[in-house]
Amino acid sequence: MSDLTLTTAVLIRVDAMTAADQAAAVQWAQDLGLPLEGEAEFALQVSVDGLQLQELSASAPGPIRVDFIEGALAHRRQFGGGTGQMIAKAVGIQPGVRPTVLDATAGLGRDAFVLACLDCQVTMIERNPIVAALLSDGLRRARLDSQVLGIVQRMPLLVGDAIELMLAWTAEPPQVIHLDPMFPSRDKSALVKKEMRLFKPLVGADDDASDLLAAALALASHRVVVKRPRKAPAIAGTAPTYSLDGKSSRYDVYAKKSLKS
Repeated sequence: MSDLTLTTAVLIRVDAMTAADQAAAVQWAQDLGLPLEGEAEFALQVSVDGLQLQELSASAPGPIRVDFIEGALAHRRQFGGGTGQMIAKAVGIQPGVRPTVLDATAGLGRDAFVLACLDCQVTMIERNPIVAALLSDGLRRARLDSQVLGIVQRMPLLVGDAIELMLAWTAEPPQVIHLDPMFPSRDKSALVKKEMRLFKPLVGADDDASDLLAAALALASHRVVVKRPRKAPAIAGTAPTYSLDGKSSRYDVYAKKSLKS
């Protein structure tokens, strides 16, 4: 667990799902600065199966949790299309080329997991403490499973403000930086709608997207890729070199030099 402080106007409490989970719930509450009881809009639920975030309204969808072992990510790991996927093309995966990637807006870690499945080393940054807690817990559980252990070992997580961390970067620069700033989603799938409903109050819009892009362009050695809804404008500032369009999303690619050089 990380020593984090949550600053949000949204009321969140930590719930132990059983009496046996109480000690872990107390620890999470201390780490995140959240209450264990009282009125709340959301609950971070703690159980032997890991963390999940649940909205507490009567019409709330089901909980959100990070699962790298089963479900949608397991299916994508096995049947996702390999190097033919748009994200693989965007970051520049080619025969013999597996760039080092910094996913500066990691969220629930799905894009990082896809790239790690394709043998990229992917450092993740997540600045929202609740989202980071869900992601950290998902990684912890995945490290206990031999099917995905090797994959998630290529996915270290940094918790903090991506702009600050990139500006203070002292390690070898990543070849590629991947950005997926929060933007109103037009995706109609139930999963995306559920996640947007839960995450929008917690995360809000990334109003500093232009600064995020500028910091990424200053740090990346080869390229920056930005995931956007297909019809959304590019992030203000530097124009992308080119774009890759999909059915509902696109990647704006800011090329600095060839990954083969």
